[in-house]
Amino acid sequence: MTSERELLAAEIEREAGKILDFFRGFIRARSPNPPGDTRAAADFICRFLESERVPFRVIAPMSDMPNVVAFFEGGAPGRHLVLNGHIDVFPVGKATGWSFDPWGGDLVDGRVYGRGACDMKAGTTASIFSYLLLYRMRTRLPGRLTLTAVSDEETFGPWGARYLLEHLPEVHGDAMLNGEPSGLYNVRFGEKGSLWLAFTVRTPGAHGAHTHHSASATKIACRLIQDLEAVVQVPVNMPGSVAKALERAAPGMERSMGKGGSRIISAVTLNIGTINGGLKINMVPGECRFEADIRLPVGAERSDIDAVIERLLRARPEAALEELNYNSPSWCDPDGPLINIVRRNVQALSGTDPMPTISLGGTDARLWRYRSIPAYIYGPPPSGMGSLDEHVLVDDLMHVVRTHVLSTYDYLSGTA
Repeated sequence: MTSERELLAAEIEREAGKILDFFRGFIRARSPNPPGDTRAAADFICRFLESERVPFRVIAPMSDMPNVVAFFEGGAPGRHLVLNGHIDVFPVGKATGWSFDPWGGDLVDGRVYGRGACDMKAGTTASIFSYLLLYRMRTRLPGRLTLTAVSDEETFGPWGARYLLEHLPEVHGDAMLNGEPSGLYNVRFGEKGSLWLAFTVRTPGAHGAHTHHSASATKIACRLIQDLEAVVQVPVNMPGSVAKALERAAPGMERSMGKGGSRIISAVTLNIGTINGGLKINMVPGECRFEADIRLPVGAERSDIDAVIERLLRARPEAALEELNYNSPSWCDPDGPLINIVRRNVQALSGTDPMPTISLGGTDARLWRYRSIPAYIYGPPPSGMGSLDEHVLVDDLMHVVRTHVLSTYDYLSGTA
């Protein structure tokens, strides 16, 4: 007799055309953030759920940033899993250099192109279809399943997942599964923290020929930028279980994140994202502002970073500091029930064993981990993420969908 799980796997294949059509249409529903207006993409999801007769709610604390939430109770008590994905994407700008329309969802040589293809409309598609296929068999399942398709992720804003977790306790769950781009050789159980700072250097300024009248704000800023490299020497005391997991995952990290990815995942990094100073070539600048992005690995202390910066600012009295954003590092059990279920399914589907690892970038998964709820990420490779010709292989899309659907079923069914 064919098992219920086998029937579910067969259902995924029957729905393959619908999954691909949904994904391509989802890309065409523009949702760049900034500016953050995701109404077209949210409406696309809502129309699809309505066509499948799946109940849902729209939670929109900001009218142009709606969140789509759905849940069902199974036929018996059990685990509560949350499926989370975001619907906003990076902006495109002038789109110069794209081979295809960044909002076209073009299917070429087995790849679907478009802004947000891998970050993260493929993963959110996996969440939506996992919810749909399990909803159809809800009376035969234990536990509870929740879907959260959220806005306002790309800028760490307050109107998406953060709002839901603060105002809807029913979206907390016992665990969370997310399809952010991870690469097929890693499943992520944590992420580095981010500290965004703005430094403004001010001096009197002067005529460009009268350099004896004023120090240059841009020169001081450049020296301060060089001095800030000291933060990368801050010590990191990583928990033993995390360090061991990252050591085992190093080959997969190099494959999915590129050469050097496994090295910086356990180190403090510094990036100067913007710099702006001066008014005219023949004027000594009186003001220069630059923005620094400092990433903290699991085991790095914010207080150690602050101590370095305070020391540097004492030596540069012309400089003032503004904190723009801070998210502490987050992690959960690299050997928990859900991550092991995901790994077993990937092994069965592809023959590879995705190693538990940490994400370099920030995701909404941190918000669940901050509440001590295990949150894991398994998604497609980050092909062109935030860059030109962002795309996802159709085979990778379907692999992620299969992994999420079967892992959701196994988790709710009580598989250890």
